[in-house]
Amino acid sequence: MFEVATDVLMWLMLAAFVAGVVDSIAGGGGLITLPVLVLAGAPPVTAIATNKVQGVFGAGMAAIAYARGGHVDLRTQGRSALIAFGAAVVGALLTSSLPVDVIRLGLPVLLIGIALFFALKPGLNDVDRAQRIAPGVFALTVVPLVAFYDGLIGPGAGAFYMLGFVGLAGYGVLRATAHTKLLNFASNLGGIATYAVVATPWWGVGLAMGAAQVAGAWVGSKLAMRVGSRLIKPVLVTAATALALRLLWQMWVEA
Repeated sequence: MFEVATDVLMWLMLAAFVAGVVDSIAGGGGLITLPVLVLAGAPPVTAIATNKVQGVFGAGMAAIAYARGGHVDLRTQGRSALIAFGAAVVGALLTSSLPVDVIRLGLPVLLIGIALFFALKPGLNDVDRAQRIAPGVFALTVVPLVAFYDGLIGPGAGAFYMLGFVGLAGYGVLRATAHTKLLNFASNLGGIATYAVVATPWWGVGLAMGAAQVAGAWVGSKLAMRVGSRLIKPVLVTAATALALRLLWQMWVEA
């Protein structure tokens, strides 16, 4: 039923639980799950595909928890979710034909910039501010751009969604996190729909890790709603910085 030994599966599920907690608060759960899947013996493309399978459960659980807490209206965000789904499908289909390495070179710089933005910009809290662009424009520009990247590569997509919601849509940090999880769920689902055809995910492992992701996402979303920006901001800064450093290290090792 499972593609790995039982003891390895337990470690993968533990990693998925921790990733679910982190991802539901600030994104960056793939920083944990993708490397452990590779260490468990999954080929790179299989690891990416399996990571999408397990990640969709955590994002979905977090989206439901935030919706129940009154921080996002799932019905009014349907159009944005559909756009994210479609853009992620396109990104996943073009993974082999676009200059992914060029994108990866600029990604650490962008992530460090996001970390500095949330760490240093004063007044970032759970209170909404004036929006810089209309919701319709946001849905047709920022959402497909980030979702396309999520399908193409993936790591850091949550941080990019967060930056868009806070910096352009004017959302408070907690509300931005809630809306980020919904779009993460949609773009992960688009990635799964594509990788199920063009790749070979470890379905057994992915579903088991997904169950652990659900538990972690429930814990993380409850913590985020209880503490708000005082928890979300430092976790986001840490996750974005750690992901940037990991990408730089990976490029240095492969050079």
